[in-house]
Amino acid sequence: MTTPAISVRGLAKRYGAVEAVKGVDFEVRQGEVFGFLGPNGAGKTTTISMLCTLANPTGGSATVAGFDVVTRRDDVRRNIGLVFQDPTVDGYLTAAQNLRFHAELYSVPKDVVEPRMRQVLEMVGLQDRRDDRVDTYSGGMKRRLEIARGLLHSPRVLFLDEPTVGLDPQTRSAIWGYINELRRTEDITIFLTTHYMEEAEHADRIAIIDHGEIVVIDTPQALKASVGEDRVRIQSDDDAAAIAALKERFGIEAAVSEGQVSFSVPAGEEFVPRLFAELGVPIRAVHVARPSLDDVFMSYTGSTIRDAEASSGMAEFMRAMARR
Repeated sequence: MTTPAISVRGLAKRYGAVEAVKGVDFEVRQGEVFGFLGPNGAGKTTTISMLCTLANPTGGSATVAGFDVVTRRDDVRRNIGLVFQDPTVDGYLTAAQNLRFHAELYSVPKDVVEPRMRQVLEMVGLQDRRDDRVDTYSGGMKRRLEIARGLLHSPRVLFLDEPTVGLDPQTRSAIWGYINELRRTEDITIFLTTHYMEEAEHADRIAIIDHGEIVVIDTPQALKASVGEDRVRIQSDDDAAAIAALKERFGIEAAVSEGQVSFSVPAGEEFVPRLFAELGVPIRAVHVARPSLDDVFMSYTGSTIRDAEASSGMAEFMRAMARR
């Protein structure tokens, strides 16, 4: 049996009375792209911080590249690369200077530094800008440089914490082009956290995390197949009446999600004519979609990822107001 790239057992993190991560268990296979999908505040960054030895667990255990994250911290750090959610490259230095500084920190042999710098900069399309100051770069270029920096010392596991957050869709797509090329050319395991559904589709397997707990782990295809039913969303003048009518006439449980009445049924397109004929509540618009990862998230957690983020954001605001 091949040793997992990452092995986690009962990993937990508590900040005072707040349980940020509640005893999660999972494994990541070598060479796998593993996605951690969840809303902001679900525990994704806290988990990645523990795996990268930036935060000590308050319970459980974890190994990365075969090394315990508490007792073998230095060994873990030598074998991982990390692209943080927030930018960390030095804008006053050139790309080459940023990479040389990183090489010094990781004791990369001097005869290896230049060829490896050229290799990773070419991989992310920045070789022709290597001598330009980073503060002249766009946001997407800075993110590509951070990926190059994370690869410079040839890590066995690369952690990408929300790698495309704040970037426009075109730049996000380009970043994923570079990540897929990286996967093709480097013998590496990638651990990705994201709250973008389309980004999670790139992963071999996905763990959905919500309120500090892992809800389900499987491939994107298997997760969508597990939902099985089509998602129908309707707009009406009276959402409460529409929800009650769906329950009374069809036995369907519905809820308001992202401003629309949402529910799931088999063969959604065939159901729509019955909906207009029998609901008894005026319908202004209707949308039918095959199962997506957002439907998976809603099926397992009871809300969409956007609604979960909105709820988390409001809860954090209320806690901040209470501390004043």
